[in-house]
Amino acid sequence: MSELKVYNSYSRQKEVFTPITPGHVGMYVCGPTVSGESHLGHSRPYITFDVVHRYLKHLGYKVRYVRNITDAGHFEEEGREAEDKISKKAVLEKLEPMELVQKYTNLFHWAMAEFNTIPPSIEPTATGHIVEQIEMIKQIIEAGYGYVINGSVYFDVKKYAASHDYGKLSGRVIDDLLETTRELEGQEEKKDRADFALWKNAAPEHIMRWQSPWGVGFPGWHIECSAMATKYLGAQFDIHGGGMDLLFPHHESEIAQSTICNHTAPVRYWIHNNMITINGRKMGKSYNNVIKLTELFSGDHPLLEKGFHPMTIRFFILQTHYRSTLDFSNDALVAAEKGLKRLWEAYEKLKEMNYEAQEGVLDVELDTRIKKQIAEFTEFMNDDFSTAKVMANMFEIVPLINSIKDKTILTAAISEETFALLQTQFKVWLEDILGLKSFTEADGAKLQGVMQLLIDIRKEAKHKKDFATSDKIRNQLSELGITLKDEKGGDMSWSIE
Repeated sequence: MSELKVYNSYSRQKEVFTPITPGHVGMYVCGPTVSGESHLGHSRPYITFDVVHRYLKHLGYKVRYVRNITDAGHFEEEGREAEDKISKKAVLEKLEPMELVQKYTNLFHWAMAEFNTIPPSIEPTATGHIVEQIEMIKQIIEAGYGYVINGSVYFDVKKYAASHDYGKLSGRVIDDLLETTRELEGQEEKKDRADFALWKNAAPEHIMRWQSPWGVGFPGWHIECSAMATKYLGAQFDIHGGGMDLLFPHHESEIAQSTICNHTAPVRYWIHNNMITINGRKMGKSYNNVIKLTELFSGDHPLLEKGFHPMTIRFFILQTHYRSTLDFSNDALVAAEKGLKRLWEAYEKLKEMNYEAQEGVLDVELDTRIKKQIAEFTEFMNDDFSTAKVMANMFEIVPLINSIKDKTILTAAISEETFALLQTQFKVWLEDILGLKSFTEADGAKLQGVMQLLIDIRKEAKHKKDFATSDKIRNQLSELGITLKDEKGGDMSWSIE
């Protein structure tokens, strides 16, 4: 069997994957900033790294998957370190900051469940690790790479770059960084325009603030991931994942901070998924093409003619290699919906089939081809997680499945061993590794939710002695083949006839 090879963004080449500790993998993926509702851009990295997580487990590794929640504001370079999106949104929504954080964290978790992603092993929050961030900043200052000005702490990029490969991950050259850094608010107190914030002094109106050795303030964006990755995965770990948009400055800054504190490069393999475009344009508020996940599922967006099932989105994302640009459009999603339906219907047929032996029917060439196509699932996945090629092979096998079901080809045209392999491997790859599930299964949770809502409305109607509404709900559900039964103590149960 071929070895797993991954494309390392740091070395810009495919490398054989060898974990630091045999049999164990430590993986950190940058999580969402929960200052608003998750959008289409969030779907790709978390579905991509869910498949990486699933495949590593399939290979027998014990995986510690850490994905953070940024709940202390998103402090974006350059010069916008003091812009706390969470505090700003909390004021707009008239909510406590942590109330807003909880609201959008819950929505994020709901969307990830809809996509059938496996929850991470650990999901630390930035606000829960302020102590660790402060300690790391202290170490950076003591090492001579951090300096304090007016209650804020900055990382000395020029000093670090003099003895380290700053810019290697992103391909940025330090002199270019100084030339291209924009003149923005907050630059004047830094020693150098390329320096980034480790800690920011909080203005009086800043809501989220903590006590530190440098005064009341809040952490910079980059330090949180360095602190949490170090705490849960150690000084050096195997995989760090995220979108390509995080290469600079976020991941470049993480490398610098962690290297100074831990005296070693923090990550063995950097893996980045490419960007999503919509109808050929980059997604952005200025283009009015940011699609929230709730809008994607409901179709309530001007760029969508209808809503799309979460499994259609997952399937669509995995049809393209994670390092390629992915262009979303209504037409592309409609095509993906049809493709998934065709593939899943074939899989359902395959599960129901029984092998019927018959002498003299075996087609050796066909049998050999099917075995080869199944074996290639692993070869393709071991070649930098090529889910697109795995799916292409599955679609090549679909006509055979349909022909066997229609009895235009007998099951005995392939060997019993190959037939059994086909049934087991389709299950393993479609469900366990690619993480797809049937529409009916995925819709079950939604039906449960709708029925609970109707039961609650009916209970309220009965409590108000509004028996007309109560009876209407029960009778109309009955016409749809759903029996609603009143139980003792005011409870209700339901069943589909």
